[in-house]
Amino acid sequence: MPIIKVSGLTKSYRVYRKREGLRESMKGLFRREYTEVEAVRGIDLTVPQGEFVAFLGPNGAGKTTTLKLLSGVINPTSGTATVMGHVPWKRENDYRRRFALVMGQKNQLWWDLPAQESYRLHQQIYGIPDDQFRTTLDELTELLDVRRLLGNPVRELSLGERMKMELIAALLHSPEVLFLDEPTIGLDVIAQHNIQQFLRFYQEKRKITILLTSHYMKDVAALCKRVVVIAKGTIQYDGSLSGIIDKFSGRKIVTLQFPEGHQPTMLSKFGEVLDCNWPKVRLRMPRAEVPKVLAQALAEHPVEDVAVEDPPLEDVIAGLFRESMDQE
Repeated sequence: MPIIKVSGLTKSYRVYRKREGLRESMKGLFRREYTEVEAVRGIDLTVPQGEFVAFLGPNGAGKTTTLKLLSGVINPTSGTATVMGHVPWKRENDYRRRFALVMGQKNQLWWDLPAQESYRLHQQIYGIPDDQFRTTLDELTELLDVRRLLGNPVRELSLGERMKMELIAALLHSPEVLFLDEPTIGLDVIAQHNIQQFLRFYQEKRKITILLTSHYMKDVAALCKRVVVIAKGTIQYDGSLSGIIDKFSGRKIVTLQFPEGHQPTMLSKFGEVLDCNWPKVRLRMPRAEVPKVLAQALAEHPVEDVAVEDPPLEDVIAGLFRESMDQE
């Protein structure tokens, strides 16, 4: 059985429409207008045990809402879901001891206390034996290189250091499922890289199931083989990372390197010129036209080197998001 199974999951909100101006505000005291917002519209999803899945989508697509539903923070409007055999919104203690949720924009540690004090509180909440607690804490602090920071108040830590501490808090009770919502948001390149390395190592070692949302494609490329794309509350794609480029990108990037001193004109006839950094030129063209264009370019000009590659993953995902938004 899959460790996560979702069928027809939906979530709608009633949002109060506040009109501008004092008079309209006064009217709103007696007669309110509401708008129905469908955050999630019938999601079907299965995730086997030990898989690292990227959950991608533009802002407002329903990613965070889905994670909140699967972690039992909110109740669905309709549909069913089970995680490790539990219905999340029943909030059974046995289920809450077996998963963890980390949200990059929300803190679970006490701001004015050292992280080690919050960890002791987590130990009591989850009933972690002392020997297991010490062993797990030592392992995590060593892997994340933050042992020296355990006695510092959380408010004095950098953003990257705080996120490492948040991850430790989430993993102290050794969860079987981990939901990560934008864990590297706002972090610098070094901090992102460190957290990526930790998550990759920890997931491979413990074989836990991780569902990750992120706007950083480097997180996805570094960690996940499977990608689920959600837009306007529905799943648009569910498959491999390489497959998303094949399915949604009908173009290729071709780089031509000419001999020194040879600068051909009318390159636009071969494709869309992305940049000219002589003697190299980068062109974008439909995938099916690559063989014909290369044959024509080699016949008309001396070419020292040729490279054909897929467009950047960020461009493919952004194009998919725009297409989904335009269809709405």
